[in-house]
Amino acid sequence: MATQSTSNSHSKKKSSVHTEEVGRIQPQARELEEAILGALMLEKDAYSMISEILTPQSFYDKTHELIFTAIQSLAVQQKPIDMLTVIDQLRKTGDLEQIGGLPYIAQLSQKVVSSAHLEYHARIVAQKSLARELITFSSNVASKAFDETNDVDDLMQEAEGQLFELSQRNVKKEVTPINPIIREAIDLMTEAAKRTDGLSGLQTGFKDLDKITSGWQKSDLIVIAARPAMGKTAFVLSMAKNMAVNFNIPVAVFSLEMSNVQLVNRLIVNVTEISGEKIKSGQLAQYEWQQLDQRVKQLYDAPIFVDDTPSLSVFELRTKTRRLVKEHKVKCVIIDYLQLMNASGMNFSSREQEVSIISRSLKGLAKELNIPIIALSQLNRSVETRSIKDTGPDAKRPQLSDLRESGAIEQDADIVCFIHRPEYYKIFEGPQGQDYRGKAEIIIAKHRNGSTGDVLLSFKSEYIRFQNLDEDRVIDEYKSRINSQVELIPAEKPYANRGLIKQTDSEPAFLRD
Repeated sequence: MATQSTSNSHSKKKSSVHTEEVGRIQPQARELEEAILGALMLEKDAYSMISEILTPQSFYDKTHELIFTAIQSLAVQQKPIDMLTVIDQLRKTGDLEQIGGLPYIAQLSQKVVSSAHLEYHARIVAQKSLARELITFSSNVASKAFDETNDVDDLMQEAEGQLFELSQRNVKKEVTPINPIIREAIDLMTEAAKRTDGLSGLQTGFKDLDKITSGWQKSDLIVIAARPAMGKTAFVLSMAKNMAVNFNIPVAVFSLEMSNVQLVNRLIVNVTEISGEKIKSGQLAQYEWQQLDQRVKQLYDAPIFVDDTPSLSVFELRTKTRRLVKEHKVKCVIIDYLQLMNASGMNFSSREQEVSIISRSLKGLAKELNIPIIALSQLNRSVETRSIKDTGPDAKRPQLSDLRESGAIEQDADIVCFIHRPEYYKIFEGPQGQDYRGKAEIIIAKHRNGSTGDVLLSFKSEYIRFQNLDEDRVIDEYKSRINSQVELIPAEKPYANRGLIKQTDSEPAFLRD
């Protein structure tokens, strides 16, 4: 009995500590904890019912935590779980006397009437544990907020990281029977069959790319990687413009590298075909102002949402993306770029480990919101060190091993695309004689649910735009017709309709407002 009184005094001491922390008793369900432990020692398959719901830390009473730890150890060793084996395990760890000895274990077995509601009881205990964690979290944040020596921005970052980590630990998803999933898959196939383009996902506006991927699929993490100056941002902005303007698909762009205005200026250059220098300086000729006014209209009502928060954390991204999906029905998220993100509030031994967490979190967010998430990524310098003289013209083609800072990016991504411009490396002709001038290869190096391959696109560096190859021919024919219709402006009227064309020919569909 002495050991039992020791145990009771220990429990009272622990309870008083919890009470002092916040001025009142924290959420707990000690009777249910006792009933759960008793059932685990009496019922053969009881542990398997609650193993994914509870951890030792879920128990309020330290005594119960030690007993559950012993039960968990027996389960891991695939040993039977009963009163005698639990007592033996506690004796081995030296915790038997601390929990109250044999009498306390025997007392627990008497608390059980039936294990019929074991899973329900376990969920209540888990909820109480989560409530205590939230109380401890908020208490720590409040305490640090009162300390004026702490930087508020740093505290915000730390709090966001801790709350994100807490929510990730407690995310649970139930097992789903296959029948409703089969019906959902068939419904998606039926919907895809109704589309004339044969795509099942979101159109990018790049025809050959869409053929290979069938469009960007829901819940996919798509990584688009390249060395600097290859046109990563230009590619995703061209794609975002296609999706939002041509197909009315709401798109969110998180730009960690450029400001909102810089990003929008790039979009304006993309659609107006006026050089970036002129857009920044505002030194436009009369006809260019007219061209700007006419073509920029297509962007006014385009469902594109831009966020330029620097050093965005995965927690902030999750919060903002959830709101965008709920309030604006956003169907695709673009992040420029992954290596500029952080997992604030968490401690990492290396940057590689942090990038791994970021990449895993992005994949989890794509699954949770059921939308494609496109993350740009840098490549390491391996591409630059490979010599064309030694290994041929393919030496500069990116490989999966070139992904920077973490192998987890390759592992977590459903699709990995590389942007490669041979022209940048003074390679102007392909192995089959194809002309690489003004061209870019989109290399699909990994495709979890489909085939890989290469797509050749036209790259207009002066307009920061990627487009389909057949659009070049259409634009050239259009400009040829237009040049024959340009009105010459008299010298005495230097600002009157300079360079304007007669409206006898319509622009190609992808240039019109």
